Amino acid sequence: MRQIVLDTETTGLNPRSGDRIIEVGCVEIINRRLTGNNFHTYINPERDSEEGALAVHGLTTEFLSDKPKFAEIADELRDYVKDAEIIIHNAPFDLGFLDAELERLGLPRFAQHVRFVTDTLVQAKEMHPGKRNSLDSLCERYGISNAHRALHGALLDAELLAEVYLAMTRGQNSLTIDLAVANDGAAESAAQIAIPVGEMIVLQATEEEVAEHEAVLDKLDKEVKGSCVWRTASTN
Repeated sequence: MRQIVLDTETTGLNPRSGDRIIEVGCVEIINRRLTGNNFHTYINPERDSEEGALAVHGLTTEFLSDKPKFAEIADELRDYVKDAEIIIHNAPFDLGFLDAELERLGLPRFAQHVRFVTDTLVQAKEMHPGKRNSLDSLCERYGISNAHRALHGALLDAELLAEVYLAMTRGQNSLTIDLAVANDGAAESAAQIAIPVGEMIVLQATEEEVAEHEAVLDKLDKEVKGSCVWRTASTN
């Protein structure tokens, strides 16, 4: 499966009031592995960034003045994301800006170019209700270093989100063991060992273990006065 983790930086918070995209960063994941085939570009928004946004990303009008306009990178971006699952943190924000840019060019909305969009903020709220679920908070929760994130950057944030997403979803493709330790009398999750299913070693039961298993099933048969569900399932 091809997945693209995407992030944008913008001149402000509202595309309807004329704010524009100034940076796009994408990280490719195939079969849960980072490929290094990333997409990154700065964009000349043809306007200044709002003061609050500039404090977040630090991308000045002077720096962006010689960068390509969105129209110049639109086809390359659409080709890159085509038919992939797109992973975004707080997807409505980025999609609102991408749709506004595409609309200016007379092109279909962003979702029509991709397979579907997954919002990791929605996922995080379902997994960690009542907790802070910003990208920084998730990095801390999953032990992912973001010490180098002095300012927001689309590619940097996409790289961090890719690691967060893989950590959030590792139980979907692996068997895990949660280790609990006591901390001041309270049990807390200390670590999680994830083993990809394809790398697991399968050990055959010994004759003694098979005999013990059959003895347990015989006891269950006696208690239910018939065949227990384990024998029924094993014959189907």
